[in-house]
Amino acid sequence: MPSQQPNNSPATPLILDDSAHAPAPLTSVDGATGGAAGAGTSTALAALKNAKHPKQTRYWMRLVPAMFILAWGGNHFTPLLHLYEDLGNYEVWQANFLLGTYVAGLIPGLLVASALSDKYGRKPVMFAGMFLAMAGSLLLALGFQVFWELCVGRMLAGIGVGIAMSVGTSWMKELSGAPYDVHAGASAGARRPSLTLTLGFGIGAVATGVLAQWAPMPSLLPYVLHGTLSVVALFWLAVTPESLPPENRTTSSWWQDLRVPSAGHRTFTRLIMPAAPWVFGAAAVAYAIMPSSVAAQMGDYTTIYAAGLTILTLGVGAAVQPFYPRINQATGGRAIAVGMFVLVTGLVLAVVAVILASPVFVILVDAVLGAGYGITLVSGLAQVQRIATPSDLAGLTGIYYSLTYVGFLLPTILAMLLPVMSYAVSLSLVTALCTVCLVAVLAEYRRMRRTA
Repeated sequence: MPSQQPNNSPATPLILDDSAHAPAPLTSVDGATGGAAGAGTSTALAALKNAKHPKQTRYWMRLVPAMFILAWGGNHFTPLLHLYEDLGNYEVWQANFLLGTYVAGLIPGLLVASALSDKYGRKPVMFAGMFLAMAGSLLLALGFQVFWELCVGRMLAGIGVGIAMSVGTSWMKELSGAPYDVHAGASAGARRPSLTLTLGFGIGAVATGVLAQWAPMPSLLPYVLHGTLSVVALFWLAVTPESLPPENRTTSSWWQDLRVPSAGHRTFTRLIMPAAPWVFGAAAVAYAIMPSSVAAQMGDYTTIYAAGLTILTLGVGAAVQPFYPRINQATGGRAIAVGMFVLVTGLVLAVVAVILASPVFVILVDAVLGAGYGITLVSGLAQVQRIATPSDLAGLTGIYYSLTYVGFLLPTILAMLLPVMSYAVSLSLVTALCTVCLVAVLAEYRRMRRTA
């Protein structure tokens, strides 16, 4: 396997074009197209021969349904916040707590699952994630009036999302390189999983919103739909080839692999970490706090309005991600700073939106926050894939996504502060903190240019 060692010195050069420094793709193949363990070298040669054929099999697309439906299960709860407050008689903080509860499952799913996949392979861990997410939907469907049951269901959904974001992202990245895909661009390994997850988050939310607004049994049907689609995704997952053969897996105990040396890389600690929490922090503001701020104006249409804002935010985020290479090149490798600047702008507009209480203005706010979310997410992931070694890829990806999802607790915190602090005041403080992080990112970019 090609080896790539991160440079941990403080004089890490500024990378003007990530595509020229992408991690070397895995060159070993495990399994035929059916996904079972194969005969090593002969399988690799067969896959390489197929990769050179004009009609190359797009193995990475077989993984799309599973990652898509896991993301769907993590975010389709968002438009239901008003429903749980209205029909379930839950307090505002309880509904927002349920929104963020799955972070408690997501972070272990991100960190522990990545270590398990390095030891046992990508496929079995992804299967486990699918089954846990389906169990979570079952609990959510049956526990509308039982708060603790909803919490457990959300935690299981979080584990599924965590596995999709760490193990699934690493698996799709590996399937986006030779010998599985020799035609993929250098940034495909970051763009494909990021876009797949974003679409799952968005489409799941809008489908649930439509069902909750107009279909019968609004607290049940969204979860039935998710479970049904999960069964379909399992069939595609079964025929996805394993990208981490036994000879390339770690031989140490999985808990020892929780240590990720690349997490100490200066690029990670000084450039990626300050930006990461704002990825989903700003997105959560867009589709949790913004709908709540105009609920009085929207009345009975709050649920479908919230669903529309969710798909707008994530749709814009998905639309801008393919432009990441151009943005990064045009700004001299500073795509993270661009994303952070857009997020700060969106948060400033969010403060104005709360004061105006205008549903139309909120639409503009969410579009801006969605653009910042998309740019920051994919640029951070590209940097992670650039500095990670092959053995650290899943682990560092898990740590990165864990940091991004810390921001998803923001609506819960702001909702709990409502008795003493209005959204206008708390969002102003959030905007100031985000600005400080932007300044830290810019300072690191300047240091990197001086030492280049």
